Parts: sequence; C-alpha cells; structure tokens
Amino acid sequence: MGRCTPVSTHSGGDICGTVVVVGDGVTSVEPGARITSQINIPRPTSDNPFAYVALGSELDGAFAEFCLLQEDEIFDVSASPLSNEEIAAIPCGFGTAFNLLSRAGVGTGQRVLITGASGVVGLAAVQLADLLGAQVTGIAADEKAETVRRAGAVEVLPRSATPPAQGFDAVIDVVAGEAWPDLIRALKPGGNYAVSGAIAGPMVEADLREIYLTDITIHGCSFMSRETFLDLVDLMIAGRVKPTIAKTYPLRDIGRAQADFLAKKHAGKLILLP
Repeated sequence: MGRCTPVSTHSGGDICGTVVVVGDGVTSVEPGARITSQINIPRPTSDNPFAYVALGSELDGAFAEFCLLQEDEIFDVSASPLSNEEIAAIPCGFGTAFNLLSRAGVGTGQRVLITGASGVVGLAAVQLADLLGAQVTGIAADEKAETVRRAGAVEVLPRSATPPAQGFDAVIDVVAGEAWPDLIRALKPGGNYAVSGAIAGPMVEADLREIYLTDITIHGCSFMSRETFLDLVDLMIAGRVKPTIAKTYPLRDIGRAQADFLAKKHAGKLILLP
C-alpha cells in the first residue's frame, strides 16, 4: 500500500497525488511518484467478476490531505505533461466516457451519437470519440452547442430533436428518460448502445422487437477493467486528452466548492488543492 498527497475532485473519487509513503513489499512505485487511480476500482469476486469499490464511497477518498490505496490500484503518471489539476479532472469524467466507448467498440470511421454532450462525461466522450477517429454527433442545449463542436463533434442536435433512424453505429448515453426509444431506433442493425447514467429518468419503455430484430447490443457500464484504464493512462502520458478546469479551491474551502458544485453554474471540473 502507499500513501499520497492528493489533488481531488468529484466527491473525493478523482485523484492525482504524490506518493509519500509505501508499505512493506511495494516494488512498482516509489515515494515521489505522481499517481492517479480509477474511481471505480475493480474488486472481482468468484460470484461477480464485475464487482468494484468506489473511491470516495466504500473507500476513503481524496477529500483529505492523504489517501491510502493498494499498490495495484494506482497508476504512475509522472511522465505526463498535464498538470496535477488536469490529471485530477480525468478519472471520473474521462474514465466513464472511455469505458463507454470501449465497451461499445467505437473506432475509426464509425458514426457515434452522444447524449448529454455538454456535461463532464459527454464532453469527454466527444473528445475521446473524435480522438478514436469516429464521426461524432452530440445532443445538447442550443447555448452549449458551440462548446460541444469545439470538443470534436461534427454535428450537434438540440435536446428536442429526434435523431435519424438507423444513422449511428453506437449510442453513448448518460441521459435516458423519455427519449430512450429514439436512441435505440437511431442505431444501425448490429449497433451498440452503452449507458452509464439516467439523468432524465431511469424508467424507459422499449419495444423489444426493435432490439432483437436489428441485433442491437446493450452495454451497462459501471465496471472498468484495469487494462482499459491503462489505455486511458497512456493517453494522459502522451498529453492527448485535455479536461476543462472550471475552478480550483484550497482544501479549507471545501464547503464553498461543494456549494458551487451543487449550483451547477460552472462548465468543467472543480478541483480541491491540499
């Protein structure tokens, strides 16, 4: 195990820190290394190969001066050109987005529809899908459309729009709600739908014939393998991802940071500095 001084965001689940102490037997990391971690840390069991624990929930998170993690739960990002604050803004938003895209098999030349495209996960998904060579269409409020385009979308649909039927190889969804049937209809035969949120409502209606007759695959995405996160770490080290930092706060101002977070007035991540 190792102890590190963290830079943190997202209720203590996002982290970038410097290792200050390592436990007996630790060989892969040394004091002084700059590290990060997944927010949903894999802990597979014999009964559930997709089991995980969440940093900041089941594990004490990074809303503190020090954070304790196991050796195989940390990733060395010392070589990344990104700042500590930028790395701290990546694990939840970019991690969730990268997992969705990976599970949906998004790659070069595919057409991808991304809901909630102006949010933290949505913007990360737009940026990453563009990086993977996909052609991205986002769904976002009109006043945020330009932000989504700058992230890499070639087209932005308003929230009230119905996406074209069978127009996309993959749908990346964090919204769900009443529009859900239109998202399924937007997929080409054999398409992939990946979901990790339901901010417009978790209860949806489906015509199962629209799923099985077109061979649609649905991916629920909370578990992220260490190997998938390693691929994201490679992008961090190469400096190929760039999160948006809205504001930083000293740790003593955590109350103000939480209030600003709940007010939802900032576009981008809010970062605590120990």
